[in-house]
Amino acid sequence: MTEPVTSYRVLARKYRPQTFAEVIGQEAMVRTLSNAIATGRIAHAFILTGVRGVGKTTTARIIARALNCIGPDGTGGPTVMPCGECVHCRSIAEDRHVDVIEMDAASRTGVDDIRDLTEGMRYRPVSARYKIYIIDEVHMLSKNAFNALLKTLEEPPPDVKFVFATTEVHRVPVTVLSRCQRFSLRRVPIDQLVEHYRHIAEAEGITVAPAALGLIARAADGSVRDGLSLLDQAIALSGEEPIEDAAVRDMLGIADRALVFDLFETVLEGDAAGALDRMDRLYEGGADPLMVLQDLLELSHFVTRLKLAPEAGIGDPLEEGERERARPLAAALSMPLLARAWQMLLKGLEEVQAAPSPAQAAQMVLVRLAYVADLPVPADLVRALSEGGPATQPSSAPGPRASGPHAPTLPSPASGGGLGRGAGETPAVQTGALAIAAPPPQPALNAPPSTELDPVPQSFAETVALFDKRREAVIAAHLKANVRLVSFEVGRIEMRPTEAAPTNLTNQLGQFLSEWTGTRWIVAVSQAAGMPSLAEEEARRASALRHEVAAHPLVRAVLETFPGATIAAVRERFVAADAGIEAAPDDLGDDIGDDVGEPGSDDAASAGEDGS
Repeated sequence: MTEPVTSYRVLARKYRPQTFAEVIGQEAMVRTLSNAIATGRIAHAFILTGVRGVGKTTTARIIARALNCIGPDGTGGPTVMPCGECVHCRSIAEDRHVDVIEMDAASRTGVDDIRDLTEGMRYRPVSARYKIYIIDEVHMLSKNAFNALLKTLEEPPPDVKFVFATTEVHRVPVTVLSRCQRFSLRRVPIDQLVEHYRHIAEAEGITVAPAALGLIARAADGSVRDGLSLLDQAIALSGEEPIEDAAVRDMLGIADRALVFDLFETVLEGDAAGALDRMDRLYEGGADPLMVLQDLLELSHFVTRLKLAPEAGIGDPLEEGERERARPLAAALSMPLLARAWQMLLKGLEEVQAAPSPAQAAQMVLVRLAYVADLPVPADLVRALSEGGPATQPSSAPGPRASGPHAPTLPSPASGGGLGRGAGETPAVQTGALAIAAPPPQPALNAPPSTELDPVPQSFAETVALFDKRREAVIAAHLKANVRLVSFEVGRIEMRPTEAAPTNLTNQLGQFLSEWTGTRWIVAVSQAAGMPSLAEEEARRASALRHEVAAHPLVRAVLETFPGATIAAVRERFVAADAGIEAAPDDLGDDIGDDVGEPGSDDAASAGEDGS
């Protein structure tokens, strides 16, 4: 005779909360819903948001039971403590209640699905007090489906309640959000997860090391369901044996935190060879290269927090045990070095994810980090160069880390460099035994050519030329193209900006002019028509000059000889520099003759076939 097969229920389903009291980490929501049910102030629609596994669907089912519970004797009303014994509580818990309709919006996204749903609202509940509609992943509904739901959602029948759940609330239309009472379920803290998993392990008769529970809680990232799935996996991995942290690390591909600390210290000492050796040993021990870099990233973040706030990590069972090991690092490493390590590890994380060989990519990240760990930070370099002469520092090339009584010690925070640099040392560029002075710093791209005051401009054109000289090209371009001058006098400009001009153009114009000339300038906006912009004036002059050139006999002859040719550009030429006199009209023919046949000249007055 065949024995009946009993299906195993995973921990996430077996220990799903059945009452508000069993929901962990959501005290604000539980208190609000409990008070609303107790006082009878029950909204007609709720929307529950939050990351996966924090209890959105579970809370929706608890709300359905709380509103429809009739108590063991069948005479009770809505309650914050569903009895779990009445026909409604049992059928809702078993997902078979006819008046509690659960809909997966990910698979039923169309307007026809919502129309069928709203059609059923015309009928009263079959047996329960309220007809409850639970729509999971409601953000997956189409635009038309949301529109079909709006009117019913705003004025539903008195015996209908809606409970929506979503992980992407930003995709839900505002018109729907405004008709619902919203609850944002937060990530469950690690300490609460550890305590919750410990109670479940005790109920299952499983022995789990506290460190293993901490690893599972951290990997859960605030999701109760994710952590229970990992605990299920750890129980299956260990069999009848107690679950130790080493087994959980192997399961998750996480490196031993002590080894991660060793790797972090080695790479920031500039010991590239030692860092690669430690990385190889972690990889051979089963650690995922991506997880190792993530651990290094978390460690750099924790050390930075510990440097800024010595009480960081208090309350976290995992970080609490790492504080003693991380405190010397926080005291020794400077903020620029920690910030640089964070940025390089963050960038390296993306490279490892995209690389065909994650192990090789992780090794290259460690090599780069080791070689820059002992480089001077920009502030030290600028300070050394501003004091004149090269700074002196031992060679920064990484090599095997020293050991024994003469091993390098952790530097003081004032060193500003990596591990192994002594306090007070300043950076230098080394080549063998010679220290080479670094070149003087180059001026920034937008730096002014001098610190002296500029002459006060006497016209608007000189003002624009000053901005060109000061390399404020964007403002100069707006002044040329998008400003109509109304009046100009020294110290005051009245103009009419076009719609294309930035709103802060007048403020920037007055501020820069006052700073550069040492004279107070007032820039006012006028509604007068004003003169044409400088760009329009240049275009008008260019057009007039082009017409003048086109009327020249020689140019006309060229245009007639080459049908389709056009005048591409006109260049004004001058007589010898000593004379400083513009060429007479009689010289115009020679000028054009010289420029014809020079297609490579950008500013030449040229003519050619097909408009060249």
